[in-house]
Order: sequence, then C-alpha cells, then structure tokens
Amino acid sequence: MTNPTTVTAQPGTPFIDVVREFDAPPELVFRAYTEPELVAQWIGPRALEMSVEHYDARIGGSWAYTHRDPQGGEYGFHGTFHSVTPERLVQTFEFDGYPGHVALESATLEALDGGRARVTTHSVYQSVEDRDGMVASGMETGLTEGYELLDELLATCQQ
Repeated sequence: MTNPTTVTAQPGTPFIDVVREFDAPPELVFRAYTEPELVAQWIGPRALEMSVEHYDARIGGSWAYTHRDPQGGEYGFHGTFHSVTPERLVQTFEFDGYPGHVALESATLEALDGGRARVTTHSVYQSVEDRDGMVASGMETGLTEGYELLDELLATCQQ
C-alpha cells in the first residue's frame, strides 16, 4: 500500500499544491530528488521511458530530462535550481512543448516520526490558464505514478 498523494488546485489561482508522505527518512528522499541516477528511476508515469540529459542539483545548476512513450513520442522538460538544501528545493519547471510558460516550484522536506518524511510542493504558474493547462495535461496521474515508483526505489535503498 502506498501513501496517498494529495493534489490541490484551487479554482482561480495560479497554484498547485502537492503533499505526499514517504516511508523513508528525509535524507534518503532528498537523495532521490537530487542524485541524477535516482531521479531517472522515479519521475513520471510508469509507461514512459525516462532519460536524464543533465541534472546538476546545486544553486544555479540546471536540469533536463525527456520522457518517451512506446509510440516514440518525446516529452522534454527542463529548469534551473534556485535553492538546494536538505530541507527545501526551489527550481523552475518548463515543458519543452509549451515554451515560455515557466513554473516556480518549491519542495519542502519534513521529518516525521518513525523515520518517515513528508514532501510538500508548491508550484506557482505565470497565469491561471497556465496552471489549468498543467492540471488538464494529466499531470496528476504522472505525479501519482512517479511517487509510487519513488516508494519502490526508497524501499530498495533502505535494504
């Protein structure tokens, strides 16, 4: 059983908030968010293949990765890190297929009892329309499946 993923997108606001708990310590979750070889194993839907072009998790560092579907379609994403600490990551997020529509994302990692962690993400879009487009894109499915993959990865890292 996985922990539920809560996605909140209040009508009329340019924000998406996501809360997810993990059965792993925050230090391990932080590694999974910042180490390219781990990132490649969990971000995105299960049906898509992931390749990381680069992933430099440091202030001023950038990242880019591509998802490929079984029919050969490619979906690229990229951004820049603005803050990287074990408690908080701040980065931009842009879909190559919709250039110029950049979101600013903040992920806060919190320690919970029992060696568990909570990640709370706040994404700010340039407009309500941009946010609505992200919600309509199926991002919740990809996010939920990605977090399920992260659960599996974290379980193997703790063995």
